[in-house]
Amino acid sequence: VRLVESGGDSVEAGGSLRLSCTAYGISFDEYYMGWFRQVPGKEREGVATLSLRENTRYADFVKGRFTISRDRSRNMVFLQMNNLTPEDTAMYYCVSHRGAGSWWYLQPGYFPDYWGQGTQVTVYS
Repeated sequence: VRLVESGGDSVEAGGSLRLSCTAYGISFDEYYMGWFRQVPGKEREGVATLSLRENTRYADFVKGRFTISRDRSRNMVFLQMNNLTPEDTAMYYCVSHRGAGSWWYLQPGYFPDYWGQGTQVTVYS
């Protein structure tokens, strides 16, 4: 399994970014997908997840601003991020796991098996 993210950048508060993740070695018919993020010195936290049947979950702090989606034909997952704030500054990771579970419901302390290398998002005011 290999997950490769792109799209991270430095953006002014109120702006938008679209993160992309290309998944290798997995099938979207078997693997649940998601995005997590981490700030140095803090615990990793779930941002958004996507089920096999396109159901989604979002952390409260991104509801209404972020949207997770996928392109099955290209084995890609996206995170559209709007109305960014400095608190969104973090390393963002594409994640996957064969099956759902507590991580998919974004329960703290539960994490998926597979992670990309991360893409940095910096929001300045």
